[in-house]
Amino acid sequence: MSTPKAPTLAVLPTTKGETSADGPQILQPSGWPAPKGYANGMAADGRLVVTGGVIGWDHQGHLPADFVAQVRQTLSNISAILAEGGARPEHLVRLTWYVVDMKEYLANLKTLGQIYRDILGAHYPAMALVQVVRLVEKAARVEIEATAVVPR
Repeated sequence: MSTPKAPTLAVLPTTKGETSADGPQILQPSGWPAPKGYANGMAADGRLVVTGGVIGWDHQGHLPADFVAQVRQTLSNISAILAEGGARPEHLVRLTWYVVDMKEYLANLKTLGQIYRDILGAHYPAMALVQVVRLVEKAARVEIEATAVVPR
């Protein structure tokens, strides 16, 4: 009986020159296609900073009607929460997106990618995208949970 071979695993720093002590590392099994805009997995040591489900309302509690504007504000809100916890976008290890309309998300990929890079930079943690029937805030089109690990 032969034992199946598991793929070897590449552990990549999230940015050039970064070592494991500096922040999260991307986990990319060898032979797998490189993901675009997300990582298959992340590894990190440090202090955990998590958000609840964050939506796109502003300081006054106003929620834009437009999906893209909601994503922009949601990502800005996540960045502000991370900063409050002593984290930066490059410390993100996971994002879980909840959208009420997958077609709306897919139709705006290019714009969403630019907004993401403008707010969080070119750091792409492990991500999941889930379509839901609705969110607690009835007018919300997107809600995102974030997990970051701040190096010690």
